[in-house]
Amino acid sequence: MKTTLARWLDSDIGHSFRTSPVAILAAAIALVCVFCAAFAGWVAPHNPFDLATLELSDARLPPGWSAEGSWKYPLGTDDQGRDILSALIYGARISLVVGVASVVLSVVFGVAFGLLAGFRGGWVDAVLMRLCDVMLSFPAILVALLIAGVGRALFPNAHESLAFGVLILSISLTGWVQYARTVRGSTLVERNKEYVQAARVTGVPSLRIMRKHVLPNVLGPVLVLATIQVATAIITEATLSFLGVGAPPTSPSLGTLIRIGNDYLFSGEWWITVFPGAMLVLIALSVNLLGDWLRDALNPRLR
Repeated sequence: MKTTLARWLDSDIGHSFRTSPVAILAAAIALVCVFCAAFAGWVAPHNPFDLATLELSDARLPPGWSAEGSWKYPLGTDDQGRDILSALIYGARISLVVGVASVVLSVVFGVAFGLLAGFRGGWVDAVLMRLCDVMLSFPAILVALLIAGVGRALFPNAHESLAFGVLILSISLTGWVQYARTVRGSTLVERNKEYVQAARVTGVPSLRIMRKHVLPNVLGPVLVLATIQVATAIITEATLSFLGVGAPPTSPSLGTLIRIGNDYLFSGEWWITVFPGAMLVLIALSVNLLGDWLRDALNPRLR
């Protein structure tokens, strides 16, 4: 009996994946980043947030291959003596968690509103679409800055979990609109098809029709959009953290590490900001490449 993985590899999408070197490489990079972030406590050579292990005498050491560097810190240290490699692993975990959580929240609200607007139509569709138009009239980063700033002002001494919650909410409120408009357009097409009309005639409730019949047929574009939006959410989180309204300073993400290193970039300590920036680019690029492959694999015209 074939396993689930074997059946997937024999499918059209699996064949497309196996024959795409770019998709395989992007998936490998993404899996390595996710694995290191998920098991940061075991993978990272040091705990960069354990104050008892920090040595200020090791601050701003260059990478290990430099003459003044030490292989104890392969990518050098920052201004507090934290190992850059370990900080990257822990910072990537924060960036990935915030990015994935915000996309999941955006998908939930966007798909729900899009289904409701497309299936019900009328004033419900008009109100929700005008709300989408209002949200699209503001730059996404500006809305995220406003919500994150207001949240920090209202809860200045909040616990880290609440601070991350505000950050995830600020990114989600700017991302659900694209899912809502995508699902609405697909739902407008699906609601007039014969299987939906047959379900209505037999007395199936509208909620069940949307959940059991329409939703599975509109999820293809949502999956592609969600994959690509993960990279966008990670970059948005890094931007907010770079501006000082993102992740708390006690748990810095990649954006916070870039901001810290930016103060030392022109004094010669380039590694403090270059390596976090390269890590951010690597994660975003691998996710974007996977999204591009998934878009082509789910397009029947390209099979």
